[in-house]
Amino acid sequence: MTAAHVPVEIEKEVERQFAMIAQGTAEIVPETELKDKLRKCLMENRPLRLKLGMDPTAPDIHLGHAVVLQKIRQMQEFGHQVHLVIGDFTGQVGDPTGKSETRTQLSREQVQENAKTYVTQVFKILDPKRTEIVYNSSWLSALTFADVVRLASYVTVARMLERDDFHKRYVENRPIHIHEFFYPLMQAYDSVALQTDIEFGGTDQKFNLLMGRTLQKEFQQDMQVVLMMPLLEGLDGVHKMSKSLGNYVGVNEDLHTMFGKLMSIPDELLPKYYLLLLTPAQTEYENWLQSLKNGTLHPRDAKMQVAAELVRRFHGDDAVQKALEHWQQVFQKRELPSDIPDVSVSESLIWVVKALTELGLAKSNGEARRLIEGGAVRWNGEKIDNVDAELNFSDGDILQVGKRQFVRIRLS
Repeated sequence: MTAAHVPVEIEKEVERQFAMIAQGTAEIVPETELKDKLRKCLMENRPLRLKLGMDPTAPDIHLGHAVVLQKIRQMQEFGHQVHLVIGDFTGQVGDPTGKSETRTQLSREQVQENAKTYVTQVFKILDPKRTEIVYNSSWLSALTFADVVRLASYVTVARMLERDDFHKRYVENRPIHIHEFFYPLMQAYDSVALQTDIEFGGTDQKFNLLMGRTLQKEFQQDMQVVLMMPLLEGLDGVHKMSKSLGNYVGVNEDLHTMFGKLMSIPDELLPKYYLLLLTPAQTEYENWLQSLKNGTLHPRDAKMQVAAELVRRFHGDDAVQKALEHWQQVFQKRELPSDIPDVSVSESLIWVVKALTELGLAKSNGEARRLIEGGAVRWNGEKIDNVDAELNFSDGDILQVGKRQFVRIRLS
């Protein structure tokens, strides 16, 4: 149905929703179909069927994931319904997107364990009442080999090699395994099984997302609209936020770590974090951006706004003041925080590397060594730069790693 045949008030609502949905997006394919779908659902008084697929290849999600989740939450507030597809089947294959080599396959047990934490974390952003958790093993595992061959018949090898990562590996004569070709087909079939109206993802997922349109057409379904969000650079300001690169802010991190990390983001990333994670109204964002550009809003204060709002979202209103006071004590006043946890130790003389690992300040001896060599370890304010040093603890000593981790020694 075209705009010429709908009531004026509905057309105004289509334009209102579209403007808010489009804000901050990288690409919508195609925009006209999104408006058509919004128009149709308003005329029929039904929600759109949204889809986000998440392969639980790691147990935690971070603010990079939150960019897409926040856009979906915005659409939920318009009354639309989301299918959150936990890729318990596809996760065992692993999407090679952006990888220069075949991704290691996870066991079913690993995927299921990771999926448990995913569900808990996404509801810190999404509205549970408008979210249906589904697992793609429920339809993918039911496919026969004949079904899989039928899916494969819809796409040529040449089309698969249009993917940047596959093309690069092909021209460099590096292996591409057949099962990797099936990943985009499986993700696309999820859209067929759910009759998806709009699928969300990052720009690095474009090939897979468009494959959903291809399969839906073959199955005589209305093709989904693809909505892609920009990739969020991490704390280094260069690379996509990633836990493996250590440049991430996890949604499950404690309030002090979260606040402190956000206060360290490069100034040039502030507008992107503000727009993509806080989803302000267009006029609000433009006024904020102008204040930042003309100097009436200091970058430090802008970071505090972003950090405070995200701490509030993930930890509640009461956490904001605690996080701010802690940050001011540690970073502005160069004082020790007031809530340093006490740790009990049974031996007073201990190798510094062993102390860091046993007290939970480093995950391994290797990491402990790197922290020491990098000048990140202090004992009672004095830097420890010798990996062979032994610490002779006294009750009340303070051991510090970086700017955010502190423990107070209690001899037992």
